[in-house]
Amino acid sequence: MKLVNSIKELPHILNAFRADGISLGFVPTMGALHNGHLALIKRAKLENEICVCSIFVNPTQFNNPKDLEKYPRQMDSDIQLLESVDCDILFVPEIEEMYPKGELEIQFSFGELENVMEGADRPGHFQGVGTIVKKLFDIVEPDKAYFGNKDYQQLLIIKSLTQQYKLRPEIIGCDIVREDDGLAMSSRNQRLSTAQRLAAPQIYSVLKAAKGKNRALDVESLKLWVAKQINNNELMELAYFEISDAETLKPIMKWDKNQRAIGFIVVNMGEIRLIDNIELN
Repeated sequence: MKLVNSIKELPHILNAFRADGISLGFVPTMGALHNGHLALIKRAKLENEICVCSIFVNPTQFNNPKDLEKYPRQMDSDIQLLESVDCDILFVPEIEEMYPKGELEIQFSFGELENVMEGADRPGHFQGVGTIVKKLFDIVEPDKAYFGNKDYQQLLIIKSLTQQYKLRPEIIGCDIVREDDGLAMSSRNQRLSTAQRLAAPQIYSVLKAAKGKNRALDVESLKLWVAKQINNNELMELAYFEISDAETLKPIMKWDKNQRAIGFIVVNMGEIRLIDNIELN
């Protein structure tokens, strides 16, 4: 695996591959890699001849400075994991290169996609996501880019970004990868205490139970039931559980068998924010 730190160096390397008609798959990350990330790398390797991964902890998508400060950074083990799945190129840019002084900020418009759920709870978060993803796409110019469905709202934001700016890659959403006990894999999981980690799989258990109840309860009753299940655990505090249309993220008020409904949940465990979702119908 080739490690590249310079924005200027990377295009020269990638253009040599493109000259030979080789397809490029791209997996952007913030590091602290786990098997969920590796699943994205493996799919990119399967569908492309070259896989590029980036590691960059993007400051503009953190609206909580403490969360940015505490975000896990473990470059040595990340490199070992990427080498274990035959990643071809790792791009690790410096913050001064990604955000040069005096650069004008782009204000993105994602419509209602950025005004609900994570957009409402974390003001400015998706502006930061749009900023860094566009920068990385402009640098790497991949044929396909891979993202996990755990951050489903982010996935729709990135699809919107790509369409608006006519960016090169096809955006591929990949299934949520879970621990054996059902907890959705996340870099933040390693910050959980022992007690929190033991309790955290309840989130997915409640989601699965909610999927089984969607025929018996109306939408509002199901949301109240989920809130009760989560908040009954003293280690958990429900930030929100929303039932939304899979394409628009507009809230669903009543069940429609012809409409894809997804249940989106965010649970706070101390300072740690855990995200998950499940298709309900």
